[in-house]
Order: sequence, then C-alpha cells, then structure tokens
Amino acid sequence: MKSTLLACTAIIFALSSVPTLAQDASNQDDAGKAADSSDIIVTANRTESRLSKTPLAMTAISQDGLRDAGIVDARSLGQIVPNLQISTDRDNARVAIRGVTSADTTEKGDPSAAFLLDGVYIARSSDILGSFFDLERIEVLRGPQGTLYGRNTTAGVINVISARPKAEFEASGDAYFGNYGQRGATAMLNVPVGASLGLRAAVNYERMDNVIKLANTSGGTLLPARDIFSGRLSFGGTLGDRFKFVMRGDYSNANGSMLNVLPLSNAYNTAVAKGVDQPHIGRSTKDYLTYPFALAGPDQRDYKFGGIMGEFSYDFGLFELTYLGCYRETHRDDRRNYIVGSFTSNPAVYRGRFNQWSHELRAAFGQGNPLHGQFGLYYFREKSDISLILGPPEANGPGGPNAIGFGFIQGPTQSTSKGVFGTLTYDVTPELHFTGGVRHTKDEKSRDGLTVTRYPTAAVSPCNALQCTLNTNIAANDWSKTTWKIGVDYDSPIGLIFANVSTGYKAGGFNDGCLTTSGGVGCILTPETLFYQPENLTAYEAGVKLRLSNAIRLNGAVFHYDYSGLQLNQVVTTPVPGNRTSNAAKAKVDGIELEANITPYAGGAFSVGVNYLDARFADFIPDVTFPNSTNPLSFAGKQLDHAPKWTANLGYTHTIALANDAEIELGVRSLLSSSYAITNLGTLSARRLTGCERSDNQDENRLLG
Repeated sequence: MKSTLLACTAIIFALSSVPTLAQDASNQDDAGKAADSSDIIVTANRTESRLSKTPLAMTAISQDGLRDAGIVDARSLGQIVPNLQISTDRDNARVAIRGVTSADTTEKGDPSAAFLLDGVYIARSSDILGSFFDLERIEVLRGPQGTLYGRNTTAGVINVISARPKAEFEASGDAYFGNYGQRGATAMLNVPVGASLGLRAAVNYERMDNVIKLANTSGGTLLPARDIFSGRLSFGGTLGDRFKFVMRGDYSNANGSMLNVLPLSNAYNTAVAKGVDQPHIGRSTKDYLTYPFALAGPDQRDYKFGGIMGEFSYDFGLFELTYLGCYRETHRDDRRNYIVGSFTSNPAVYRGRFNQWSHELRAAFGQGNPLHGQFGLYYFREKSDISLILGPPEANGPGGPNAIGFGFIQGPTQSTSKGVFGTLTYDVTPELHFTGGVRHTKDEKSRDGLTVTRYPTAAVSPCNALQCTLNTNIAANDWSKTTWKIGVDYDSPIGLIFANVSTGYKAGGFNDGCLTTSGGVGCILTPETLFYQPENLTAYEAGVKLRLSNAIRLNGAVFHYDYSGLQLNQVVTTPVPGNRTSNAAKAKVDGIELEANITPYAGGAFSVGVNYLDARFADFIPDVTFPNSTNPLSFAGKQLDHAPKWTANLGYTHTIALANDAEIELGVRSLLSSSYAITNLGTLSARRLTGCERSDNQDENRLLG
C-alpha cells in the first residue's frame, strides 16, 4: 500500500524570566572551553560522560529542551526522538523504538522498551504517563540494552532523571497553555541544608480536554482527558569528599475520563473478508473523533501512584560503590466504557493494586586507568491484584441472560527478576577504546486467577452461587538468559566514531488458562499453549558523533537487527476464547538515523533529523488454516507495527535577550512521518495510520484477558 506523507506541525512560544545558569566546571571540554548546550552530561553507561563522547545511539533532552519543544509528558517524546513511537490505550502506554514494541499492557505482560525513573525500572506502562516536571534531563537509548539494564530492553531504554537538590536557594515557576484546553503549571523551591545538602520540593498540575466528542444523541459529557496533580520531595547532597546521596518521594493523582478509544468503523470499512486489509474511510476530523454511542455508565479514572527511592554512593579509592533502591505502589479504581461489536457501549469496573521493590548494587573501578569498568547485582519483584468486571450486554454472552457481570479476578500475579552483570573497557590509546559486557538474568513469573460470571441472586445462577467460575488461571514458570555486548570507539579530531554488537532479551510469560494437570476449572491447556517463550534480539550498529565546527554538530547511525521469537498478541477461539500471546518466527530491522544541530548565530538554533526504518516480518505465518493448510497466508515482508519507514523533524528556536538576564524564546517544530501499520491478527489484516492520526484510537472489539 502506498505510503502517504503528512506533516504534523506544532508551534511553541515560551517566555522565560529565570536567569540562565552558567555552565559549571564539569561541562567544560578538554581545551577548557565551554561545551555547547547540546552536549550535556549523561549517565547512559551508569557512569557520567559527555553525550558527544558516549558510544551509543541516544538522545538526551534537558529540561529547557523539553520546554522549548512543548513536551510535558511521555506521549510527545516521539516528536524529537528518532524512531520513537508512544501510543496509548486508555491509561496504558505502548512504546515502540525502531519498530520493536509489545502490545500486552496487562498485569502479566512486559514492555519491550524499559521506562526508568531516576534509574529505577517502572513495571506498569500506565505509570509512565504522568507529567514531566522539574527534571534534569531525559535520556532515550535506542537499541537493546541487555547488559547494563537487563531484561525487557530489546527496544531500548527511556530514563527520566529528576533535578537533584542543591546546597543553595532556588525557586522557579512556569505555566503553559495549548489547544484542547491544555494547561499546566509547575512550582519548585530548593533550600540549602547546611553547607553541602539541599531540600527540593516541586509540584505540578496538568489538565487537557478530551479530543473525543460524544454524539449529539448520547446525552452525556466526558471528563477531561488528563487531570493530574503531582508532587516530589528530594533531599541529598554530599557528606565529606567521598559520600553523596539523594532520597526522593513522589506522588501523583490522576483523574478524568478513561475514554480515549473509538470504534474501527469510524475510520475503516470493517465488513471485509479475513485476510483483506480494511479500506480507509474518508471523513472529517470531527466525524473520526466522535464516539457514536451513549455511555453505558460512568467513565472516570481514580488513579494514585508514587514511591520512595534512594541512591547512595561512596568512593573507596580503588572503586566507587553505588546502591539504588526503590519501593512503589499504584492504586487504580476506574469506571470504564468498552465497545461491543461496533454497535454499543458496555460498562465495566476496574480495580488494581500494584507494588514493586527493586535493589541494585554497582561497583565502578579503574576510572582514569587504561582498564576500567563496573560490575553489579540486581533484584526486582512486582506483585499485583486486579479485578475487571464487565456488565451487560458483554456479561450475557458467557453468563446467560441473567448474568450481571463477566470478568477477570487475577491475583496475586508476581514477577521476580535477578541479575548479575559486568562491563570492561580497555583504552588501547587515549582515543581508541574496546568495551565488552555480559549479564545473566533469571526471571520467575506466577499467577492465580479466575474468569467468572456474576448474578444478582443464587436462584438465577447456574452454579447456585452469586459467582460462577468459568475458568481457572493458574501458571508459574521461569526463564534465564545471558546477554552480552562488544564495542569499539575512536575519538577522532572531528568527533566520535563507534561500532558495537549487542543482544537483548524480553522475558517469557503465560496466557489465561491452566495446564490439564493443574486440577482447576477448565484446565485444558498444554505447556505449548499456556506459556510463551522469551524474545531475543541481536543488534549490529555503527555511528558517528561529529563536531564539524563550533556551529555544526552531526550525529548518524546505521543498524541491523536479527529479531527472533517475537511475542505477538492475537484473539483466538480455541482452546479457550480470549487474547493469546505466542512467539512469531523472525523479523529483520534495518535503519539509518541522521541528526544535525546548527547554531548559525547567537540566539538562533536549528535542529534537523531524517530517519529511515525498514522493520518487517522475515518469517511469520499467523494462522496455518487460512486460506488453507497447504497455502497459508504469510506475513513475510509485511511492516512491523508502529514502524514508519520515513520520519523527519525540523525545529528552530530564536532567543531574544532582555534586561536582568531574562529572555524570550520563540520556537517552531515540525514532525513528518510516512504511514505506518497496525496489524490485526484476528482478521489477518493491517491498517495504515498516517503520521498525524492518533494511534491511541485502537480496536476495542476483542475479549479482555
């Protein structure tokens, strides 16, 4: 299908009255000259290094950079990060980097791209959709990061890093306004505690109207799409010459509407045969974004999440020891509307309780010597209990005409990951470096749960009780994997040249149901149908980070992925109806990324990026029975989901200096994208979305699991 190139343009005007901070000594290059603002200090390799000297394909955005681009949460990061796509389905986020993604956002699923907050892995995709405020920077690492960051990093890593407390007084405030009633404000106060410690507090509020409109006949209104209050308190600094630490606590409360999905029939002709791509219907934007049904019940989120973390480092001389620990909780109590058969809305009630622990201990040694590196230990545990109950008419299918509820009561669902890792770098010369790393990870997962129907009285219940068990969901398994990386980089007179080979690993998992040997209700599955195996990726990459002059920086990367065991989600009817994840055969990904930052004069800055991505199935037959077993439909060569072949962005910022160190910034930024695919394995078809379509309007015509 021919790709259509469309442009989505956002114009951002920012006013700043806060004095620009001078660069400190750590931001000086080897010649003693101040490095330009695009070359910031990053911690992508778990030690500090300058962005231009870090041999990885990555993007680092400072707080000012986020402000200038108008980015206030994760959904908009794809506007400035090459080959990054983030879409949402209700409050769950789906992250795709270079075409590598995961569609299972349930309590038993794992992402393919790891999202970190201050270096701490965040397990639930819904927790990444909070507001960005009072940050130091965001680092986006593209490609598998299995050595330093572990499992679930086949696509890459997004690390959101909060501003650290300082031993000086600071205060700031800012506000913004946008279309769809978007508005927000942040306030920050930092106070010194003694000579070397600081206490920092920041609060944020964000609101945005729903882009979806209800039909005139619905007789209802929708709450805002985003209505979030967040706060963070940090304490830390240094004690003596060797000990530094930071402790943080954060809390967010998200309210508003849960509805951000639309029926496929709004934009596609769904009345086509299986295996035929659904034709697009040309309509006005208003018609596309109109929810055509009356709401079946309240539609509202009540979502609270937060945690406490601490990072402590002590320099022993021969090595520096760092401990990073965190505990987080998420509470969700939502009322939802689901789409049934593209003809009506169905009420549902969701309750979820999640908590996670993580501990990491790292030792870095040899800094300043030809041989240097680090090694560490990692432990992670997540536990959840969820309940999703759908009312009629959805409940009447499995439960009969008297049923008032059909749903899933899952818990406890537990996930544990343990890892040991190490990296070594040898400096052959001050300019030439070889690096190798290895990590061994063991993952364990388990779940106890039920699929049930509910009735108003036992008298109308087929099981003579208020709740009947249709199916038992019992599963437990473990997987282990050793990932590795080797690389070389050369710091030439005009910039860094690097190449590496790395591997990534995403843990296996299980589907709804239970083994025939489990003894529960409806236990008919074999190990092959209950469990799916890990997915693995090997990446080959080469790149440059060049400083052609004081005014021009150029970054480029070329890469090839061998991707095996893709975990794909598919609606099935046997042996048990529902969503089922299985391992596809193989995929290939090839790409080129080019970025340039140009500062032709004081106060003016251009950014340009052009990216090519060829992400496709190499060997995949989703249904051997269609059209028939002797001539099945092959997906070989078809485009992977959320992987447009061409993307480009162009930005310009002009800064006007005012008196008293104040300034006005005027900016414009455009993102261009070719169309990309959303694959429907239930109908064996692929839908094409243009770069300006909201990819969060996804198919709701499916069983929930």
